Amino acid sequence: MAAWRAFLTAHTVITRALERELIASHQLPLAEYDVLVQLQEAKDGSLRMAELADRVLLSRSGLTRLVERLERSGLVRRTACPSDARGYFAVITDLGLARLQEAAPHHLGSVSSHFAKPLQDDQIETLRLAMEKLVAAVPTGCASALPDSDLEETTRQAGDLAP
Repeated sequence: MAAWRAFLTAHTVITRALERELIASHQLPLAEYDVLVQLQEAKDGSLRMAELADRVLLSRSGLTRLVERLERSGLVRRTACPSDARGYFAVITDLGLARLQEAAPHHLGSVSSHFAKPLQDDQIETLRLAMEKLVAAVPTGCASALPDSDLEETTRQAGDLAP
């Protein structure tokens, strides 16, 4: 339990520091930065909304709201899927690419200072291997973003279990 709590604390503290620094330097929340990174790395700069939700670990409705904000800012646009009338793609815009390229050096410097610099190279490698092993041990499908109906049910059940 001590290792688990240390992992959760480190994740929360580092993520909060990265978020604060990214907002202070570029007025870009970490979740928005992550969406831009995922789209920039994707073929043609676009991903189906469901796949993007899985990559950024958000529910589909949470991602929809986030993409709507990015769309209003001109950083992302949505396009209909030609083979599925219900499906949409999120596509990074030129403005989104420019914003990402502007923010990336500062953000990567923050990741280095909060995550890499406090550790020695062998500790980083050990941590990487351990995290990959943990991810690989999760059954297929369990790491995907929950559909909103499942998310609501899981949240309700968790509330039922609360002391």
